[in-house]
Amino acid sequence: MTDFVSEINYDKLIEQALKQVVVEALKIAELQGLPGENHFYITFKTDHPETIIPKDLKIQYPESMTIVLQHQYANLVVTSDSFSVELSFGGRPQTLIIPFDAITYFADPYAKFGLSFSFYENGDVHSLDDIEPEKKVSGETAQIISFDSFRKKQ
Repeated sequence: MTDFVSEINYDKLIEQALKQVVVEALKIAELQGLPGENHFYITFKTDHPETIIPKDLKIQYPESMTIVLQHQYANLVVTSDSFSVELSFGGRPQTLIIPFDAITYFADPYAKFGLSFSFYENGDVHSLDDIEPEKKVSGETAQIISFDSFRKKQ
């Protein structure tokens, strides 16, 4: 059973639903690899308490980092609350474990699709000033669905 709530947080419910799009896309890549020219740009919070990355990457990217899943990735495993993937950094394969709650941006430039997320900490919503409303990818503008567009104006 869920905790008793005094108010329904629709913003958080919408964000959870949109994150399922990311989960399902990653599951497709896990099961069959990326179809055609599809590839993913994923920005995540390296300082999220459940993010596990090698120490040298944590030093280099203390707050956030963007990874690309395209041709050179291995051992993609999707669980109920995170995914892990092996990528090469400086010629060395390294495993990253990224909770879905740490993801701030997801895009598939080939599909011209993208999602940007706010993140929740202690129940508070924090905006992502470092994410541009539109990102240029491969010379074309990706369609970004900003979570902020679903928020009610206060």
